[in-house]
Amino acid sequence: MTNTSKKDLLTQLQKGILVLIAIAMAIFLLLFRLGNSGSKPLDELARNSLSPEIALANKKPTIFEFYADWCEVCQEMAPSMLSVEKLNGHKLDIVLLNVDNQEWQDLLSIYRVNGIPQMNFFDASGKLRGTSLGFRSFEEIMEITNALITNQDISNLQGVKQLSKKNNELSFIKDGSIDKAINPRSHG
Repeated sequence: MTNTSKKDLLTQLQKGILVLIAIAMAIFLLLFRLGNSGSKPLDELARNSLSPEIALANKKPTIFEFYADWCEVCQEMAPSMLSVEKLNGHKLDIVLLNVDNQEWQDLLSIYRVNGIPQMNFFDASGKLRGTSLGFRSFEEIMEITNALITNQDISNLQGVKQLSKKNNELSFIKDGSIDKAINPRSHG
């Protein structure tokens, strides 16, 4: 064998090895992405979420959670929220609203979202009963959920912000859709 043919053979072998490495890395990355994408509780909650209008009109207590994919606290709370949803999904709706989604910008204004995660708690008639900002443990979420399901007052529970008398009287559902005109900051 000549030196030229040895060089050509070596070059072909190197190219083949590089192609095999590239294919192996592509398969690894694909499997990694597929393995991670379906297992995130925040993604699962968002996929299963009803629209806000349907949730508030279906005669079940409802929790709105305003969140963002990049929010570490939202991600940390997601397994608890998913567990609460699995335990009580037949008695309560949990609606996830991504603050980065333009579709929900009107709701950010209506519900005065100024931090995340923010949860808004509604009774079975769609009336806002309280809000919570920041991390809530599974136990705290369950306590609030149980109070909503049994139609008990939640304003004295830890982490729940009491509503002013004026806000407590607001109806956020009108003729089956969200009434945007109720917020003094709205332009509609």
